[in-house]
Amino acid sequence: MTIPTLLRRASAAALILALPSLALAQGAAPGASPAPAQPAAAAPGPDTVVAKVNGQPILGADLALAAEDPALSLPGVDEAAKQNLLVDYMVDLKVGAQAAEAAKVGDSAEFKRKLAYFRDKLLLDDYLERETKKSVTPEAAKALYDQTVKSMKPEEEVRARHILVENEDEAKKIAARVKGGEDFAKIAAEVSKDPGSKTEGGDLGFFTKDRMVKPFADAAFKLSPGQVSDPVKTQFGWHVLRVEEKRTKPVPSFDEMKEQIDQYLTRKAQQDTIIKLREAAKVERTGAAPAETPATGEPKKP
Repeated sequence: MTIPTLLRRASAAALILALPSLALAQGAAPGASPAPAQPAAAAPGPDTVVAKVNGQPILGADLALAAEDPALSLPGVDEAAKQNLLVDYMVDLKVGAQAAEAAKVGDSAEFKRKLAYFRDKLLLDDYLERETKKSVTPEAAKALYDQTVKSMKPEEEVRARHILVENEDEAKKIAARVKGGEDFAKIAAEVSKDPGSKTEGGDLGFFTKDRMVKPFADAAFKLSPGQVSDPVKTQFGWHVLRVEEKRTKPVPSFDEMKEQIDQYLTRKAQQDTIIKLREAAKVERTGAAPAETPATGEPKKP
């Protein structure tokens, strides 16, 4: 779970103040020897007092919560420096909050409305997370995988190389050279206008028919492995292609699909939970805001 946007405003200010000194501490002077690697610093325990602000303690648990804020994500920064930054941030947050309390900021109707909104949001997020864990299980993931792969139809894939040029005459000359025995990959590296494949000898890897523009796909799937096409025109120019292999597209493994399956199960569990809560609640719309037809469709399966 992340810190609400309301609190992220302060984190940006803390980062602006802290990052220049942090960069100096992390960086090395030109020509200087790199500092020896330091052992990873252990994060303080949740009940450890790491600082006090006017007597109010800041705990390790507070740092752990702040570390979940995307605005405080610092890839590449060592753990000790990150912990120090989090302490600085929490100190800034506390002194600012204490000043706001003294100024009676929290007494305004607008602040109370924001506080109620974010309290509701945090409650809902935690509740959905708790309920979702009941549905997103290894057993449910495996069952959905088995159901999904059963419905997958076999698809043919082709692995092909191509050479892209600007005009038909040039394409005809290249086709003649390849059919005459010259190395396709070498010619592709020399003359192809496709920067994405020329360094690979024109190799496009495996693809299904729907992934390529129609004229190119039609030509590729008509050829047998080892055959070279006549020039083929597409909106990109003129192609000469050679099919290397054909195969039936392999079914992705459970491990390859697990992340996608978990995401689907999570979205579905959240949606089902909200629908169930709505059905059990007495909801009355006053007509002051336009009503829309609620979506009832399930999330798209992987």
